[in-house]
Amino acid sequence: MFLKKVFSVLLIALLSTSFLLAQSDSLSVGQKVKMLTKDGQAFIGNIQSVNDSSVTLKTEKNMVLTIPKANIEKYLIIPTGSASSAYLYSDPNDTRLFFSPTGRTLKKGHGYFSDYYIFFPTVAYGALDFITLSAGISIFPGATDQLVYLAPKIRFLKWEKLDVAGGILYANTLRGEGSGGGITFAIATYGTSDYGATFGLGWGFAGKDFTNKPVIMIGGEMRLSRSIKLISENWIPPESDTKILSAGIRFFGRHLAADLGLFYPTGTNMKGFPFIPWVGFAYNFGK
Repeated sequence: MFLKKVFSVLLIALLSTSFLLAQSDSLSVGQKVKMLTKDGQAFIGNIQSVNDSSVTLKTEKNMVLTIPKANIEKYLIIPTGSASSAYLYSDPNDTRLFFSPTGRTLKKGHGYFSDYYIFFPTVAYGALDFITLSAGISIFPGATDQLVYLAPKIRFLKWEKLDVAGGILYANTLRGEGSGGGITFAIATYGTSDYGATFGLGWGFAGKDFTNKPVIMIGGEMRLSRSIKLISENWIPPESDTKILSAGIRFFGRHLAADLGLFYPTGTNMKGFPFIPWVGFAYNFGK
């Protein structure tokens, strides 16, 4: 009962958090900005002057720097009093929670290599801004056959902070002796990469047979610091007393994200350590 309460409080905290990030498309004198250069350096300070070719910045350490615009990869204008002022990088792997996808898709030309439990490597690529293709193969040592899995996702709606997508996860053996199975899903995410809530429905299938009622997924993400995010992903199967609750953290930098989580099946009589650990990482690449 105590564990259920802990997960419930965590989920409520994640889903009740809202976030607003103000962003501007132009730079002007006096603005406070965070600026990332193409060689990987990051600077925070106030703009002293701007012209067609460069930006002059006075940093928080009172250094005056003139940065050519051609060398600027990304900048973030920091609104006065904004809660986002501590962050420069966003989560590079925000198209997923732990196992479940979010409603977001990869940008065209961007992708990632991920691995879960060591044995399930996956590669994903943004074919278009609204289409993400992913595939992988298991690597069980000594196995005479391996699993092959495909997971295309299409984003149907992007409106302000709302992303709605649908897709399919299909798996079969490498030999393809059976008809395979998986899950079709519809997923919606509201919020930003720092604070967001995700709701999904999934219909399992084996061959041509589909389940009549969907599995419900409720998840959320909440950024705790510059490089740490809290994640929760929870599955509610139809007509079952067992629910899968989870909580964990994601460590991330500009390209790499690593997840550590604990899954807890309710309504079971697990002895000893009651949690199922989750371990995964993803390396993101792109233009």
